[in-house]
Amino acid sequence: MLSEGAKRRSRSTDGAADVVVGIQWGDEGKGRVVDALANRYDIVARFGGGDNAGHTIVVGDQKLALRVVPSGALQARPDLFIGGGTVIGLESLVAEIDKLAALGVDVRRIKISDRAHVVFPYHVALDAANEAARGSAALGTTARGIGPAYTDKAARSGITFADLRDGTFRERLNARLVALSGNREDHVILSEGAELRSAPKSKDQRNSVSDVLEQTTTLLPRVLPHVVDGVEYLHGALESGKRLLIEGAQGSLLDVGYGTYPFVTSSHTIAGGACIGLGLGPTQIGTVAGVAKAYCTRVGGGPFPSELHDEIGTRLRERGAEFGTVTGRPRRCGWFDAVAARYAARINGLTSAIVTKLDVLSGLERIAVVTGYRVEGEPVSFGAAGNPRLEIELRWLDGWSDDLSGCRKLANLPRAAAAYVAYLEEALGVPIDAVSVGPERNQLAVA
Repeated sequence: MLSEGAKRRSRSTDGAADVVVGIQWGDEGKGRVVDALANRYDIVARFGGGDNAGHTIVVGDQKLALRVVPSGALQARPDLFIGGGTVIGLESLVAEIDKLAALGVDVRRIKISDRAHVVFPYHVALDAANEAARGSAALGTTARGIGPAYTDKAARSGITFADLRDGTFRERLNARLVALSGNREDHVILSEGAELRSAPKSKDQRNSVSDVLEQTTTLLPRVLPHVVDGVEYLHGALESGKRLLIEGAQGSLLDVGYGTYPFVTSSHTIAGGACIGLGLGPTQIGTVAGVAKAYCTRVGGGPFPSELHDEIGTRLRERGAEFGTVTGRPRRCGWFDAVAARYAARINGLTSAIVTKLDVLSGLERIAVVTGYRVEGEPVSFGAAGNPRLEIELRWLDGWSDDLSGCRKLANLPRAAAAYVAYLEEALGVPIDAVSVGPERNQLAVA
């Protein structure tokens, strides 16, 4: 996807839609990859997740963190499509549109599928309350209301952007709020402390039935101009010969079906989710590029077999600026896990891979890669990642001290760095098209 040489080395099909997904636990650098590719496409589309997924783009002195709008926003060419598989808070959406407009971005390019679902304040409160109730078993969610919104979607009590457009949301929203408040329309259903309860109404609490309806109605003029029939929009574009770049959110190992359940997100984050989240058929997909860091990180709870609790883990966190885009939480850091990466390559059907933050490893004398899992001496697959008796096998490779920031070709990497990339390529079983050697858009070394 990134060079003619890489294209020749990758498996590909004739589809007009290419997919970029993360193949670890999120935060792999998908946003900067999508940003680098976006001007080659007519549309960049998000297929799942919500404003719990922060993507960061660095162009010169400008650093932009996006949570809702696709990462092609700073490129002039593509439309920016938020697909039907997403769940979106109206206030977050409007705030992001305003931020982009202030930067001079033509926000008329932003389109939202009428099948996307709305995240309301009661979803946020439910999310926080559910996490608090789990205590020490908390999942580590971002508390943005994403899980409860997907729960409502599955329970057929959610509200779509089509409902906002058609005006049918008022009755549906009223019924949902009244149900949550114990059928007491005149009571506040959510307190400022995010507890679900009935309480006397006060001027500081704006989550009563009438207040949520008022807030939603106020935001409609800002949102509705962007709402389109998502299926008609995307298929019309593809049938007219336009090219589509599909952007994943979170990472494959957080997929609700194939990740480290229950420590996962509430949507399908793997490449197959792109078809469901956008209303495409699998024959319309061309290449599938997987993005992975040169090491691993994870935010929140859940299995992390390669996690480092020593000075090297701290060094990776500090040098890699490993703090959540959405929450600011420090990320857990560890060695590259080839067992997990190969699993992700399989479930996504990768045609190629892109490795980010290779430069962060500069200065280490030795670098390890997890090459195997064992339980009581017997080899096991990634499915055993959460087994408390799990042991890992490591392969040690030589490190390097060279500054990689000026490299623009994989062939120009120092010997040890090139050997490390070659080892990761062998472990993944697909060609590595590029590696990032710095945070800026142009700091990519390509094949």
